[in-house]
Amino acid sequence: MKKIFLILPILLLVYCGNADFTTVPGENKNRPTVPITESSIFNLREVSAISIEVALNNWNTFLQNYDLNPANDKKIVSKFTFISRSGTTVLDSVGLRLKGNTSRRRPEGNTGELHNPTNPDWHHCHFGLDFSKYRDNQRFKGLDKLNLKWFKDDAAYVREIYCYDLFRRFGCWNAPRASYCRLNIKVQGGAPTANFGVYAMVENIDEDFIQKNQNNWGSGVGFLWKCGWSGSNNANFVSTQSIGVENVSINPAQSVYYAYDLKTRKNELPAARAQLMQFISDLNTKTGVEFQTWIEQKMDIPLFLRTYAVNVVVGMWDDYWVNGNNFYFYFAPNGKAYFIPYDYDNTLGTSQIISNSGSQNPLAWGNMTQRPLITKILAIPQYQTLYKNYISELNSSSNDLFDSTKSIPRIQSWQTLINPFVSNDTGEDMQIGDFPASWGNQPNYRLKTGNNASGASGPANFFTSKKASISW
Repeated sequence: MKKIFLILPILLLVYCGNADFTTVPGENKNRPTVPITESSIFNLREVSAISIEVALNNWNTFLQNYDLNPANDKKIVSKFTFISRSGTTVLDSVGLRLKGNTSRRRPEGNTGELHNPTNPDWHHCHFGLDFSKYRDNQRFKGLDKLNLKWFKDDAAYVREIYCYDLFRRFGCWNAPRASYCRLNIKVQGGAPTANFGVYAMVENIDEDFIQKNQNNWGSGVGFLWKCGWSGSNNANFVSTQSIGVENVSINPAQSVYYAYDLKTRKNELPAARAQLMQFISDLNTKTGVEFQTWIEQKMDIPLFLRTYAVNVVVGMWDDYWVNGNNFYFYFAPNGKAYFIPYDYDNTLGTSQIISNSGSQNPLAWGNMTQRPLITKILAIPQYQTLYKNYISELNSSSNDLFDSTKSIPRIQSWQTLINPFVSNDTGEDMQIGDFPASWGNQPNYRLKTGNNASGASGPANFFTSKKASISW
């Protein structure tokens, strides 16, 4: 088995010891806490290493819980080790859970099987880490939670990394951060340590994320909503039928899901619901000058349009405008509401629902009648001009942003960085490629090669095709 850890000096050691983590630690309110500091782990110039170690009985519980309800959010206790150039951090009691919607998978074996210590059948899947689950206020580099995502349907190993990096380059501080890591998983008393290969580390949207940005939207914690699909309802800012606090049980029949899922101050749901419903009502009923005055008071419109310009140029179709999905919405203490982008793995030429994400009109990206949050703003001439200017700025060859002459070298450098670590013990996604997801409706898009034919006939470069499709 290929070893993935570099031998580095141990510069930092936090909560390292011989703790028995075969059972969940007690809820001792007097136990020590870890100071909160700003995270430094999101560094695209290195590939950090993460090791997760789990007791055998906990890992088997993990597998059994998946069989009972694949959507469950139950956590098991694990030992977490992080190695980077700056040193090593060890936390002996960290919550581990599975993540993902349609992408959620069993990490080992088939339904009903327990851990196989001699011939394990490992599977790539998404994981979530909760650093304060078992130790009050414990943080890792200023993070309460961290998401680990495998590069599902992304042979290039860059789509989500590229998008979050582009948000930050373009001044969208409301976007989470992301970078690469190598992931190892060890089941105590079981099979040898499993090399899961290269993963994306993605910042979680939570109270710590809110507090980190308090200079931008005010101190304190307002109401944060995770927005997406639930049954036949989506977060379109028209319907108010599906608003609440999700409760995901180990029993699927007892689980409750919402299109607008409250993530902060959950015990204040009535007040949070009233605020959201009033916003949706005003958004849909106000018109003309009254609407413009109201929306300028309620949102940072330039930031929202800057964010949406990035969203559209990268071809994010599983979003608010097209699908009423995959974003957070935060009502901040400063009186404004903020759109927070989220989940950008199916982008850069992986196209679905809309006919062609590389050539779709940026002014008619998705549903034009049931998406008032974007369509009513773009109906205001000055804001449509601002949005168009942002898209032009992103595509300018003089900026180190979306233009192919800047994007291709950036992608190549990341692929060169991670290539030695892509081979892994799951046997999946073992080589870096340059093509979109097989289930997409535009198989011809490429990131490093191709022309600007918009995927119509043969290999087409997504960056040059997108730029050529903009007609203003």
